[in-house]
Amino acid sequence: MKPRITVLTLGVADLERSLRFYRDGLGFATEGIVGKEFEHGAVAFFKLHGGLTLALWPRASLSHDSGLPLSPPSSTEFSLGHNVRSRSEVDAVMKQAEAAGAVIVKHARDTFWGGYAGYFKDPDGHLWEVAWNPQLLPDD
Repeated sequence: MKPRITVLTLGVADLERSLRFYRDGLGFATEGIVGKEFEHGAVAFFKLHGGLTLALWPRASLSHDSGLPLSPPSSTEFSLGHNVRSRSEVDAVMKQAEAAGAVIVKHARDTFWGGYAGYFKDPDGHLWEVAWNPQLLPDD
């Protein structure tokens, strides 16, 4: 198996609210919600840099499709890392996320590994780390 992730799906409680957060608040490009004509089909896709697609899908639909029962969400199961090119960009992204309705969990600060990072939660509690890591600068 080649280690390749092409779609990252976040289970959300309110698809419209999450769409507004990511599209209007963070500026992620999308065609909006598609698949409404199918039971458990409504989903929003966002094309991200590097070929990754972020999908927002109602938690109930993900539960139905996987066959797993709904369980309480947890913000500490994983985090999404958004690596940027500078400290000032970390601050700008954190400010944009907060203005969009994110909860700042940890304000950006110097890290023990020589970078600068902070954390926010989206409206469903998904944890995002915004980081400047001088050893892992993005290619753009």
